[in-house]
Amino acid sequence: MRVLNQRAVLDRLRRGGPATRPQIAKETGLSKPTVGQALLDLEQHGLVRTVGRTTAGPGRSAMVYEPNPAAGHVLGIDIGRQRIRVAVADLAGSVKARVDERNRCRSAGALVRTVRELAARTASDAGLSLDDLVVKVIGTPGVPDPRNQTLHHAPNLPGLERRGLLEELEAELGPELVVENDANLTAVGERAYGAARNVDVFVCVTVGTGIGMGIVVDGRLFRGAHGAAGEVGYLPYGPPSEVDREVRGQLEAAAAAESVVALAKEHGVTTAKSARDVFSLAKSGDERALRAVRDEAGRLAYLVASVAAVIDPELVVLGGGIGSNTGLLQEPLEAALRRMTPLAPRIVAGELGDGAVLSGAIAMGLRSARDLVFDRRGAVTL
Repeated sequence: MRVLNQRAVLDRLRRGGPATRPQIAKETGLSKPTVGQALLDLEQHGLVRTVGRTTAGPGRSAMVYEPNPAAGHVLGIDIGRQRIRVAVADLAGSVKARVDERNRCRSAGALVRTVRELAARTASDAGLSLDDLVVKVIGTPGVPDPRNQTLHHAPNLPGLERRGLLEELEAELGPELVVENDANLTAVGERAYGAARNVDVFVCVTVGTGIGMGIVVDGRLFRGAHGAAGEVGYLPYGPPSEVDREVRGQLEAAAAAESVVALAKEHGVTTAKSARDVFSLAKSGDERALRAVRDEAGRLAYLVASVAAVIDPELVVLGGGIGSNTGLLQEPLEAALRRMTPLAPRIVAGELGDGAVLSGAIAMGLRSARDLVFDRRGAVTL
């Protein structure tokens, strides 16, 4: 009973913010003496702290309590083709240190060493060691396979599919390591802090070097039977003859970054070396680049129409290096979608930019870290 009371009090403070003992008693249904004992236990174990006294209203002032954000910390890591981003956050989600560096790794071994070094440096910047971090969450392309400790469907990063890679990462970073698909974490981040707040059924489509999608149903990530839900880069795309020759990867080949450059060349743009160049020209009014963007929007509309027919999302959040150009893509995408299907979900830009995966990693880490901290601090052993 004592542990249940402590959890009830701590959950109230985490959910509803700072409160006094009478407020907590009223909202939890516990007696004031029970709440007082729970707060005493939690405070002695560093799980809550006082933040002053009330000053309004009649009678004596009351002590105000809140969860102690320094009771634990989580590590988030975003492994992308171009950049590796690392952050340490406290239990309130406040980032205490962050590192963002170019990914120069050309092998799995180099990647493991680099991730470990950046994680240790970020922890040190926050005044911590790796051992102090309660949960570590890594976002990466591909589908984690816990059976053989590897990643599948991650061709864009050299060595990422090496057997045993996840085990090597855990050996370097320590226990309580979670490796999650980056599009899934983008969806988690946008729901926690961004464009999909309070939305229970939505998809987050990331378009950049590759194409991925995080799916949230009833407020929870949907991963599918083998963790591959959202691997929409493998959707067949193109006329039947092309599909017959090569089914795998058709949509990714047709709509990811390299295809945008190819589309621009078809329309006579010869100076663009990257998708970013194409969108920059389009923003400046270059009609040839704008035609390429409209073609890209049409291909993404095919993806949205396919997803809408199966999942019926309330919202489609666009992210990634290409997807973030919603200002140029949205109008032609919606027009193409109306021509394809009567099922047209609302399409919005992601709000978290290149920090979406990292934000999702922190949000996912906090969910389990808060319970782990409570258990490890032994708040009920008084």
